[in-house]
Formats: sequence, structure tokens, C-alpha cells
Amino acid sequence: MSPAARRFLLAGAARRRCLSTDAEASASASSQLPRGKRWDAVVIGGGHNGLVAAAYLARTGRSVAVLERRGIVGGAAVSESDLVPGFRFSRCSYLLSLLRPAILRDLELERHGLKLLPRSPSSFTPCLDGRYLLLGPDADLNHSEISKFSKKDALAYPRYEEQLEKFCKLMDFVIDSAPPEIRQEFHASMVDRMKDRVDKSAFWGSLLRHAIQQGQKNMVEFFDLLVSPASKILNYWFESEVLKATLATDAVIGAMAGVNTPGSGYVLLHHVMGETGGQRGVWAYVQGGMGSVSSAISKAALEAGVQIVTNAEVSQVMVNETTGKVEGVALADGTEVHSTIVLSNATPYKTFVDLVPANVLPEDFLCAIKTADYSSATTKINVAIDRLPQFHCCKDINPEGGPEHMGTIHIGSESMEEIDLAYREAAGGVSSKRPVIEMTIPSVLDKTISPPGQHVINLFVQYTPYKLSEGSWQDSNVRKSFAERCFSLIDEYAPGFSSSVVGYDMLTPPDLEREFGLTGGNIFHGAMGLDSLFLMRPAKGWSDYRTPVKGLYLCGSGAHPGGGVMGAPGRNAVSVVLEDLRQNRC
Repeated sequence: MSPAARRFLLAGAARRRCLSTDAEASASASSQLPRGKRWDAVVIGGGHNGLVAAAYLARTGRSVAVLERRGIVGGAAVSESDLVPGFRFSRCSYLLSLLRPAILRDLELERHGLKLLPRSPSSFTPCLDGRYLLLGPDADLNHSEISKFSKKDALAYPRYEEQLEKFCKLMDFVIDSAPPEIRQEFHASMVDRMKDRVDKSAFWGSLLRHAIQQGQKNMVEFFDLLVSPASKILNYWFESEVLKATLATDAVIGAMAGVNTPGSGYVLLHHVMGETGGQRGVWAYVQGGMGSVSSAISKAALEAGVQIVTNAEVSQVMVNETTGKVEGVALADGTEVHSTIVLSNATPYKTFVDLVPANVLPEDFLCAIKTADYSSATTKINVAIDRLPQFHCCKDINPEGGPEHMGTIHIGSESMEEIDLAYREAAGGVSSKRPVIEMTIPSVLDKTISPPGQHVINLFVQYTPYKLSEGSWQDSNVRKSFAERCFSLIDEYAPGFSSSVVGYDMLTPPDLEREFGLTGGNIFHGAMGLDSLFLMRPAKGWSDYRTPVKGLYLCGSGAHPGGGVMGAPGRNAVSVVLEDLRQNRC
């Protein structure tokens, strides 16, 4: 058996071992719940947004239960250590920046063990011609590095960053607010309806004040960014292909979209509007992996009195057909968990197509949910290696790790044309021949996740369609071929990388759907195009976390403001739930 085949089988066996352990434990799900207890609120899914929602609700003195299908909490923000022995992988998400500062403060996540490891430099793009580009929070470094490719771009880059930061300040208000949805509800009193209109007017007034502070010119630029392809924005600002391609990956990451797709400029903004330690746009590793984020939130939730139940798969949302009100949820083992408030951290499709009885939902709403875009372009490959990759473009080789190993390493994206070609191949049902790879090596900074001298590598790979035009992701030969294609591409930049691999775990779009409940494998719970954001997310008329089922709310990434480990959907949803409780609307 070849070394590559042995490594593939090792990863597969470890994955099966993990899944069988969860299955064996699932029989005890009902024993973790007090019999006959009626909860003030039940949360479907123990992903980070569900945990955030549960923690905030419990802090108001309400009894809250979180029901998680898997044997561990965290959803896509999870660390797993039994996939390749001795290595701890951030299985899906792998970097942190978008988590809202208010959540960090309110839930005291640092006290609960969250430790961030900022990266500097934050970006490294090696080139086959022997050059490279480093970028990060150091303005002098950025100027020096970009000047190697274009002195004009080196001067423009600070102005580009300054403009994006202005836009991010406007977005902060939008992200931390529930959308101002207005709908006529026959059961609402005239006083309630008038109050709603006052509240919504206050939102628009605040947004207008933020917009006025930006100035007319900046607002025109802002709307241009929202509707334009990333290629148009980046071509306007810069001339260097390497710089444009490096920045363009942020516009397409996680999306079945190319650099020429209208609206991809917004996704570019979405990936720079976070912060670490007060520094805008800085992404960090999390010590212990991304599961440490979920662990810290769950500790805050437990401290507030939340009961978290794992191996508890929800099979149905129970709805009273006469009143249309939610009555709780039923588990796969037959257990009924009763509550008049249910928050779903599952995707909109999973929630409304799989869990809610179809006869209680408006036909147009259900149609909108079913026809939403859940397409995925993403495959995550978690790799264990016995030595750091050494890039041929770097002359000063440090086996312990140099600046090139600290941040995100951009492989196969030296021009926007390369990225666009990879996208067009996937749009035709073919996994990209030269995939776009974002490679990170968290173990350079985090010594807790791998044996001494060995390392963990995250490969976030695009583009891989959910359904291949030829072959299937269920075919082990197809999977192995694609993984080795990625490793061979890295070999072109870091010779010998393939021979350093001691094991790996690969998650294609169908794997992400099956193991983590991500419909279509979409990491954002649905596309982040302009037609599925803000007042349109998850469906027109239902953007404020409420749903057609009274007492049922969305609190996951399928709701405003969308995907990423930010916690905003969970926190915002609770504000709406509490408002409804005050108004006796639940």
C-alpha cells in the first residue's frame, strides 16, 4: 500500500471511529433531560450562535435547554482530536475576527478560557517566479512588500484600507441591529403596531445619521462596493495582479461565486469588518482550535443556568395546528421537550423543510426557503504534517517557522484570472484543476494542537461543486485524487510538502451537509448575495428572526447578518424574543 493510500485510510478510519462513538452515545440523550419539565425556551443546535442565544436568554432568569445532534457542541466552530492521533483540528471554521466585541464583553469569554493569538504578518502569497507578497497590520511592511510589485499600489493601499474601515463603521450598526421588518399582524393591537413603526423609524433614523456622517461621496462609493464585482473594485484601486488576487480571495471565500460576480465586493467587506484586540480586519488563531470559542460560550451559558444536551437530535418542531403556536420539539428518540419559545440554529432549509410541518407554513414562504441558494464551493482539508513546508521563494529558511508561516498562505491565486478560471470549472460541475487554496498553520503559534516538531495545517479549498458532473464525492478514488491534486499544487510552491503529510481529514460539500447540517455544504447557511442579505434574509418579509410559526425564531447564520463566527444572529434574535415577551406576543 502506498504512503498516500495509507494516510487516506487512516483519516477515514478515524472519521468512522468518531461517528460511531457519537452514535453509541445517542441512546442516552433523553436521560439528560428532566422528565416533564416545561422550558421557557429551547434552542435547536449547539453551534456558536445557538449557544450565544441561550446564554443571553438564561441571563434574564429564564430556563433554557440547548439540544445538539452531535456528541460535541460548537457546530462548525469545533475542535476534534481523534481524526489523526496526536493532532487537534479546527474541523470547519479556522480563524476568528468577526465575533462581536459586545459578546466577548457580556459573556466574559476570556474569563471562560478564550485566548486569541493574533497573526503578524497575516497574509503570505508565494509566486512561482520566486517572488512573494507579505501583508499584515504593519503599515511599513505593507508598503515595502507591495512596492516590490508596484510603487503606485503601495501608495494606494493605505487609502483602500481607510475607505473599507469607514464602511465597516457603518456596517457595525447594521450588524448589531435586528432588521426593521414591518408586517401587518391581525393579533397585534393598534398600540403595538404604532410602537413597531416608531421602533422601525428609529432604526432608519439612526442608519441615516450614520450615512450622513459618511458623507455623500463615501456613500456612493459604499453602494458601488455593494453591487460591484470584486474585480471592478480591485482593478480601480490597484494594478498588481498578485495584490489584487490576494485581496480577491476574501471576496469569494466560501461562496460559489467568482471575482467577476456582481455583489462579490460585499463579501470582500464581510471578511474585513471584524477585529482582534481592537484592531480592525485582524484575524486570529484561537488557542486549542475553534472549539475553544464554543467552549467559552458554553461555559458562560452553563454559568447562566443553561442545560446543554448532546446527542439529542431534533426530528420535529411541534406546532399546535389550531393556534399556530409552537409547543416545543420532538427528538429522534421520541422524547418531547415542551416550550412556547423555540430558537433554531439550524439552516433555514433544515428548519422549515425538515423540521416544521409543511401544512402550518405559508406556501410563498416555504417556496422562498426551498428555492434559496445553498450552493457551496468549499472543501476543507485538515492535514497533519511532520515538518513545516519550506517555500522556494523564501531564502531565509527557518525550520521553526518564519513570517511566511504565520498568516494565511494563498496558493494558486497569483492573478484574478486564475481564480475566475477555477470558479468557471466548478460552475460546470468540475472540481477546479488548480484549486484556490487558503492555507493556515495555526500550530506555529498554538503549541497545544500538535506533537513537538509536527504541525496542523488547514486547507480551505475552492472550487468544489456539491455534485460533480462526472464521478461522486462518495468514491474514495475521487476523494483521494482531489486531495492529492491539492497537495501537488502546494508542492509547486513548497517542494516536498506531499511527503510531509502523515494523515488528513477531508470535508467536501456533501460531507459538510451530512456531518454538520449545512444545507448544500454552504458554510454561511445560504448564499451571501445581495438578494439574500438584510431584509431579504432568509426570505422577503421575514428578516427579523421571527417566522410564520408563532414562538419559533431563527438564530443562526441563515438569518441577518449572515455567516461567519460572529454570534450576531444569536444575540440579535434574543433581543427580538425579549421584545415579544414584553409585548405578550409569544
